[in-house]
Amino acid sequence: MDERDLDRTLDRMARQIVEIFSVHDSPLTDIGLIGMQYRGVFLARRIQEKIAKVEGIEVPLGILDATMYRDDFRRRLKQPVVRETVIDFDVTERHLVLVDDVLYTGRTARAALDALMDMGRPASVHFLVIVDRGLRELPIRADFVGRTVPTFSGEEVRVRLHEVDRSEGVWLVEAPAIQTESGIAEE
Repeated sequence: MDERDLDRTLDRMARQIVEIFSVHDSPLTDIGLIGMQYRGVFLARRIQEKIAKVEGIEVPLGILDATMYRDDFRRRLKQPVVRETVIDFDVTERHLVLVDDVLYTGRTARAALDALMDMGRPASVHFLVIVDRGLRELPIRADFVGRTVPTFSGEEVRVRLHEVDRSEGVWLVEAPAIQTESGIAEE
């Protein structure tokens, strides 16, 4: 996806959110966007801006880091990078849209759901991703998907955004080999 494709995809997804929640007889003021650290935060902000432009409503936006809720954070990282979580609105009885860049194993989404449930009881939680790459380890699915890109192990999907990267778009790349403690490279 190039920059224009990504912007069109975000336009479509913002309109889908408006349509879904307008059908449920819920005013758009009953929804909230939750951007998952790291790139999901920037994507959620863009969607918030697009909804404001189309509907004239500022949907509340929260930021969530679910690192400490992951079941594998101790195995993957000796020193996990924990970023801020800021949700300035009550999630209870609100329809939430959890925003992330890529859906792969489902572990990050599961961790995010656990974190959200510790903050209250939402009316519903919907999941939005720019790319669903398959190869799930948990029964998690996205409600809003920009693109489905089936991948093999040994491949990665890279989402780049101007806010944090020097480029904008989505690429399928070969995964770099990871050095293990035993010195054997893994993919």
